Amino acid sequence: MQTDIEALRAQMREDLKKVDSADTLKNFWQEYLGKNGRIPALMKDLRNVAPEDRPSMGKIINELKNRVQESYKEAEARVKELELTSQNEAETVDITMPAKIRQNGSLHPITLVRNQIIDVFAGMGFEIYEGPEIEDDTHCFTRLNVPKDHPARDMQDTFYLTDELLLRTQTSAGQIRVMDAEKPPIKVLVPGRVFRSDSDATHSPMFHQMEGLVVDKDITLCDLQGMLDELCRNLFGSEVRTRLRPSYFPFTEPSVEVDVSCFECGGKGCGLCKHTGWIEILGGGVVNRKVLENCGIDPDVYSGIAFGIGIERIAMLKYGINNIGLFFQNNIRFLEQFRA
Repeated sequence: MQTDIEALRAQMREDLKKVDSADTLKNFWQEYLGKNGRIPALMKDLRNVAPEDRPSMGKIINELKNRVQESYKEAEARVKELELTSQNEAETVDITMPAKIRQNGSLHPITLVRNQIIDVFAGMGFEIYEGPEIEDDTHCFTRLNVPKDHPARDMQDTFYLTDELLLRTQTSAGQIRVMDAEKPPIKVLVPGRVFRSDSDATHSPMFHQMEGLVVDKDITLCDLQGMLDELCRNLFGSEVRTRLRPSYFPFTEPSVEVDVSCFECGGKGCGLCKHTGWIEILGGGVVNRKVLENCGIDPDVYSGIAFGIGIERIAMLKYGINNIGLFFQNNIRFLEQFRA
């Protein structure tokens, strides 16, 4: 056994020199100190030693075990130092290397168009009001001259929460709240999300509108066209023109659809404008006398104009987007194309 111990001691020294990583350190432990290692095996072999020699041999084996354990701790400290040095070298920053190019974030195209519209009208003295998305029937319909049995209710598929509460179908409800809280003169924009049960390539159950309202003395349809001329020039280019076509909305009289001359072909006719030279962009008109009366404003003294802009529609026209669903898919490759 003495010869085996000396051979084991020599082999241990050789194996210790090979320990240079966590894996080799683990293997060293298993080889010599583990449950089935060579040191425990020596302890088991003591039963084969003559009884009178067992104490001395046991002492030699324990001394070897202690020496191997000390060697293991030294090797463990050395391995940790090597790993730390390697980690520090790997994490060293080479200041001569070119910097990584990181893509800057950008605003969503709906936000870009919303901000651009607000900037145009802010320059005309408009204030901003954001009404609640959950509205009551009174503000969303009745006081906008759309009573319970009015056929205009069929123009919009409404998400009702109760008999009286609903997800607003239009930001026009905000003009009622503004006229209740303020007296003329009023110049206000009401941006926000609206909801209708409608979904296809150009319609979404949730989309964004911006209501515009002006109430003062001697306000006419000419004032509406003048403001919208300025808006369209800012959105689509200085050469575009607008035109008004007769239409119908229960809360304005007269009501108009507003077209802009095609900014793609200059009004000559192309696929975008369906070869008409004009593109419909929004609706508006003179505020109905009944709506003013419903808000306690004398229609014989004051008049008003109102318009409603679909922000997604403007963004689709401005950026050449053919599917409204792209706005809501959070596709980075789509969104990173837009810059202020």
